[in-house]
Amino acid sequence: MSEDFISVSREGPVARVTIARPERRNAITGDMMRRLDEIARGFAKDAETRVVLLEGEGKDFSVGADLRGDRVKAPSDKRLLAREEADTERLVLRRREAELGAVMMRSLQEIHQPTICLVRGVATGAGACIATACDFRLADDMARMGYGEVKLGMNLMWNAIGPAVQLVGPSRAKRLIMTGRLFPAATLKEWGFVDEVVKAEELEPLAREWAEELAGLPPIAVQMIKRSVNALAGALDRAVLHMDSDQWVLTTRTEDFAEGVAAFMEKRKPGFKGN
Repeated sequence: MSEDFISVSREGPVARVTIARPERRNAITGDMMRRLDEIARGFAKDAETRVVLLEGEGKDFSVGADLRGDRVKAPSDKRLLAREEADTERLVLRRREAELGAVMMRSLQEIHQPTICLVRGVATGAGACIATACDFRLADDMARMGYGEVKLGMNLMWNAIGPAVQLVGPSRAKRLIMTGRLFPAATLKEWGFVDEVVKAEELEPLAREWAEELAGLPPIAVQMIKRSVNALAGALDRAVLHMDSDQWVLTTRTEDFAEGVAAFMEKRKPGFKGN
């Protein structure tokens, strides 16, 4: 059950949400997305929590969506079951399922309390998306972040292009999303994607310091300021980015998608043809 992979703890006015699936490097499943959505919405009824910390258990924050879930038959298969499902599952249901990530992202962004993401190790794809849904990102000096979807022949989903552009601007957002590269935390701090970078042993004390400062401020004013800034920065997001689920439905029906995921599973370089 997803509840086993997402835990919530509290220490005074600070709540901590932990993605706890370290044996799979915190790969995100659909059930985990639903659970994060539920937790995020639950903070709306929480008058005691003033700051929310979000982290991943183990050496990595999250390596993204779980591509090795029950959609894959066997290592010897040359093609993903996802490609087969793209041809057989009813399109109307497939499109609705594709919107789940955006729903979760909105719930995380709309948490009233300030949110701080602690990034250790790798945060890619879904992991990077979740990090950008938070108000602040603190990283250790070995952290690397990026969006690897393009290497699978996919677009970036979850309405996540908006937060990326807001943090680093159009040109750097294109580098992050178009190349699929993982960029070091130091570079991302220069770009504005990450707020602070410290040694691994200093990350937790730094997060506590930030949390204590924010928790000591008047919560009504802080939460109103957060809502106003987010509304202004992302004013056009939903007007434009609603189409990313349709783009995903299209890309997952291409030969390049099947080739990209097969190459990922087989640990080889893909050969994309534009089909």
